[in-house]
Amino acid sequence: MTVIGLGPGEPSLCNSRTLDLINEHSFRYARTLRHPSSVLLENKVTSFDHLYESAESFEDLYRNIVTELINSAKKNGKILYAVPGSPFVAEKTVQLLAEQTEVEVEVIPSLSFIDLVWSCLNIDPMEAGVRIIDAHRFAIEAAGDSGPLLVTQIDSVNVLADIVASVDIPPVQPVFILKHLGLEDEIIQELKWEDLIENVEPDHLTSCFIPHLESPIASELQQFIELVATLRLQCPWDSEQTHSSLTSHLLEETYEVLEAIENFNEETGEGSDDLEEELGDLLFQVVFHSRIAAENGRFDLADVTNGIYEKLKRRHPKIFDINHPADFKENQKAAHKKWEEIKKNEKKRTSILDGVPDSLPALSYAQKIFEKSQTLGLTDEEIVLKKVTPETDEELGSIILNLVFWAAENGYEAERALRAANKRFVTFIQNIETAATDKNIDLFSADSKTRKILKSEIENQTLKEL
Repeated sequence: MTVIGLGPGEPSLCNSRTLDLINEHSFRYARTLRHPSSVLLENKVTSFDHLYESAESFEDLYRNIVTELINSAKKNGKILYAVPGSPFVAEKTVQLLAEQTEVEVEVIPSLSFIDLVWSCLNIDPMEAGVRIIDAHRFAIEAAGDSGPLLVTQIDSVNVLADIVASVDIPPVQPVFILKHLGLEDEIIQELKWEDLIENVEPDHLTSCFIPHLESPIASELQQFIELVATLRLQCPWDSEQTHSSLTSHLLEETYEVLEAIENFNEETGEGSDDLEEELGDLLFQVVFHSRIAAENGRFDLADVTNGIYEKLKRRHPKIFDINHPADFKENQKAAHKKWEEIKKNEKKRTSILDGVPDSLPALSYAQKIFEKSQTLGLTDEEIVLKKVTPETDEELGSIILNLVFWAAENGYEAERALRAANKRFVTFIQNIETAATDKNIDLFSADSKTRKILKSEIENQTLKEL
């Protein structure tokens, strides 16, 4: 697959290499024909404009385009894919194509509309330190930045409104609206920030240059991070804390969040203020620990957030991986099973139960190891002595409470008894996993017949103990 750019405007801005490649290919595709240079593709082109109407999101749109391109390349052997501007600038489909491994992709550079921006504004972007931001991700990508910023792809009034709304303090300096650069109806407007909504009618060829932001986006979070840093320097108590000394505080704040959730009314929203406050206290613990680690040169809050961001993407391949098309019909149990399989491989764990903290209360620990065991395909009847099916949370609570009362009346310590049972159950699961490893069987993908054979082999050894 050869990917070309149609340049930023009129056909005269396309280079000779682009024209030669168009003539060399019989199978031509274009992301959109809403571009003046698309006429160079003549009528021998298939566009993806129709997908813009049916796609639920831009992510779905780009994924569908890439899937069709890959299928065509496999079928026809050699295809051309044309995008507006330069393939290397603000082209998500090209990025996804570069990440996939099913077909070979060659990307040909071309002139971008961004090159025209610098000429129109008469600035050197490297000297000025300009960042280029996607308008649809402005609040995220511009977080903590004060400019200068070039915001591209402002393709609707709603997108422009979101940008304006996300800035706390309006820029003092005028900003520049750039429309249809390289075309006969090219427009460059110098406007005050508060006049953008009233005076701009954006389309897919609209950008905005912001010389300077008075207040960075996500300034509230940045202010909080700076406050925690100040406390570490100037507050006697905060400056003495370590990861270990904060353990009890983290546990306390976690339980207070849980209590706020218990008191929160999902229907009326009553209790929102308390939940908001307790979540803030818990966030303080996360930022505090990150600050301590940063002072020791280990990691900071950016590393923490980037780590969980990448992990969540990695563990949801059916949503984010171009090589695993999304299947939203997948049920919750199948999704949980896949999650545990990926996590086990990531952590190089020998058991699905590895990583469950031993310090959890026995009841929480029991529920956690049971949930994890379910991803191996074990049924309720195979791992519990007698199935109890209460109809409400209150009934379940009463059953558990009565068991605790019975244990106390008969001289048993419920916590210790449950911990012992947990330990036997863990041994049971690990024996199944070991037997599967010895026989080179993948429990995550094994059918029910195979699992039954494995369980029967160790049933007399472990299951009776439970």
